[in-house]
Amino acid sequence: MQRLLFCLLWMFSLFISTSYAVEPNHKYILATANTGGTFYPVGMGIANLLSLKEGMPFSAISSNGSFDNIRMLDTKKVDFAMIQGLAGMMAWEGTHMYHNKPHKNLRSVSLLWNNVEHFLVTKDIATTGNIKDLKNLYGQNFSIAENDSGSKASAEIIMDTLGIEYSKMNLYYLGYNQSAVALQQGKIKGMNTPAGAPVVAVGSVFSAMGSLKVSLLEFSDEDLKKIQKQYPIWKRYIIKANTYPRQTKEIQTIAQPNYLVTDVDTPEEVAYRLTKTMYQNLAFLNSVNQGTMSLSLQHALDELVIPLHKGALRYYKERGVSIPQHLIYTNP
Repeated sequence: MQRLLFCLLWMFSLFISTSYAVEPNHKYILATANTGGTFYPVGMGIANLLSLKEGMPFSAISSNGSFDNIRMLDTKKVDFAMIQGLAGMMAWEGTHMYHNKPHKNLRSVSLLWNNVEHFLVTKDIATTGNIKDLKNLYGQNFSIAENDSGSKASAEIIMDTLGIEYSKMNLYYLGYNQSAVALQQGKIKGMNTPAGAPVVAVGSVFSAMGSLKVSLLEFSDEDLKKIQKQYPIWKRYIIKANTYPRQTKEIQTIAQPNYLVTDVDTPEEVAYRLTKTMYQNLAFLNSVNQGTMSLSLQHALDELVIPLHKGALRYYKERGVSIPQHLIYTNP
């Protein structure tokens, strides 16, 4: 009888442990962006944490950015993705490039850091230091970021809103590191590299050229109000002095949130363990990139517009985090 009882208990415990199990023989993939921004190094850090601490087959890959990542989630090529909040809002609500095609398969895992706008141009272009100096790039070479990236889309929206006709520029579609090299070599006059500050690619330009040769363009309060009227997701952000080498004054720019998202079909246990591991190892992620310094459990759900994945929801409930109603998915 005792042996039978032991077997029954063992089978029950096995059922409980495997009811939340990860998929066998499945390598989980996190899509980031190009290697010169913030997504990629932090994504690599998260993947390494899950591989080493959780024993999960996990990797991070570079990509063209937010819209490419959403497409790969749709086609099940990746399991998790880092995306700009703007791209996430468009996809969830079915607006802009997703007009009448809402992506209701998306689920949030966490808010990430601020995606800070960095429009970096040569000094001769920055006649006033304001974002409208981009008009001085008409007929000049400008890297607007890679196709399929949230960076390109957000730049287009910002410029459209402020009356800057980017069609009059000679546009290049380069990754962040490629843009930095091209700017230093004089092949382009400016580059668009939004990411968590400090951005590696921007730092390399400042280190090589200094503030006497390049400028980060600023946004006035009026500029911000116009942009917020179109997409209220943006807010004021100040890049502190000395964030970049030889950058001696603060920069008044703007930022939007970044999201960590997944697909509704991702196993609950996988999303739970990723969320838990990330928040239990913030010190490590802070050492990977300073852009993660704003991450905290207290603000993990701020500014999210996409409902939470059930695995992430489970972790936040365990930690006593208050869950806004709009982040709990209910069938319409």
